[in-house]
Amino acid sequence: MSDDAEIRTLIDEEAIAARVGEIAREIAGSSPQRLLVVAVLKGSFMFAADLVRAMHRVGLRPEMEFIHLSSYGSGTESREIRVLRDVESDVAGRDVILVDDILESGRTLAFARDRLTERGAGSVRIAALLDKPMRRKSAISADYVGFDCPDKFVVGYGMDMGHKWRQLPYIGYVVQDAPEPANV
Repeated sequence: MSDDAEIRTLIDEEAIAARVGEIAREIAGSSPQRLLVVAVLKGSFMFAADLVRAMHRVGLRPEMEFIHLSSYGSGTESREIRVLRDVESDVAGRDVILVDDILESGRTLAFARDRLTERGAGSVRIAALLDKPMRRKSAISADYVGFDCPDKFVVGYGMDMGHKWRQLPYIGYVVQDAPEPANV
């Protein structure tokens, strides 16, 4: 994919900012105790940063942590999840919000949620900027959803394709070139 690929806006900056503020108010309404926000790296970094700032504006004082997971495998093999960077804080008895950019297959978020639960978190809720349920492989849903996502490859606002377009302040999708007609 070249750097000059066409990117079309799916969700603009203003809509993202408004929805992030609404999610922060929803979280505040649940009266979390000893709140810990855990951002799933890499794609969630912009959403997580904006969300904790919005939480601050509504009176919450979350602490912040990060987890970096990698799913690997090849072909038809089952994919395993590796922990590249783990949460360092003690989560026992704390209300945790696990923040991710997109809930797609659900395997990685289910793994992270179960890992935090096993460590004694008081609760683990999921905040996903985008929800793409048509790709779900695990029985998991987000407690807080920014937007439903169409079945397109999305970029921007922290999400990338081949390490490109994370910096976009909006969520876009890559326009796929129409296939060339077959020679008859």
